Amino acid sequence: MQNQPQSFSIKNWSNDDKPREKLAQKGKSVLSDAELIAILIGSGSRDESAVELSKRILGSVNNNLNDLGKLSINQLMQFKGIGEAKAITITAALEIGRRRRGEEAKKIEKIGSSKDVFNLLQPILGELPHEEFWIIYLNNSNKVIHQAQLSKGGITGTLVDVRLVLKQALEIGAIGLILAHNHPSGGLKPSTADKQITEKLKNAAAALDMKVLDHIIITQREYFSFADDNLL
Repeated sequence: MQNQPQSFSIKNWSNDDKPREKLAQKGKSVLSDAELIAILIGSGSRDESAVELSKRILGSVNNNLNDLGKLSINQLMQFKGIGEAKAITITAALEIGRRRRGEEAKKIEKIGSSKDVFNLLQPILGELPHEEFWIIYLNNSNKVIHQAQLSKGGITGTLVDVRLVLKQALEIGAIGLILAHNHPSGGLKPSTADKQITEKLKNAAAALDMKVLDHIIITQREYFSFADDNLL
């Protein structure tokens, strides 16, 4: 007699193992990333459960949710069992998470350390595929007056207009400046150009009784601080 094909459906699992029931009974924190994604996609295929499919998708990005958030809808649809609707659901959920981090960052009103700068700008810059240069303008109590993108460029670098930085600082009455840009490559080592623009802005600001307090290089999960590394 021919064996019946094994069912991979989560419906056949015990309630303790089903992601939806597990979340309802034990709370969201006990679920793995794969189980949470499985709830989003709802079902897998005849060959694998939603959890196994989710594990395969996560494995393709080294189990990094930030990298998963960079996948396009078309890239997600390359996985067997992921159609357009499921791909859109995953993309939307990860975007909500990114925006939630951004809302938390908005609560930072005063800069007390390089970590504060990272927490403020990482949700904006951390996952970008291109490089952007930002300025944070501070008053004499290190409270954030304004933050703005100064330039946007390719992965190789950006153009920084020193005159524009200082013009805006004078207009809003800023005393301190913090420079920040991202490295899409993930590397934290400052380039020669990074050091040169830092020195240029530092000297120009000093002539107007302003101070460049730091220059932060931001990646997905880490940062480099010129001030912490005594490069200012």
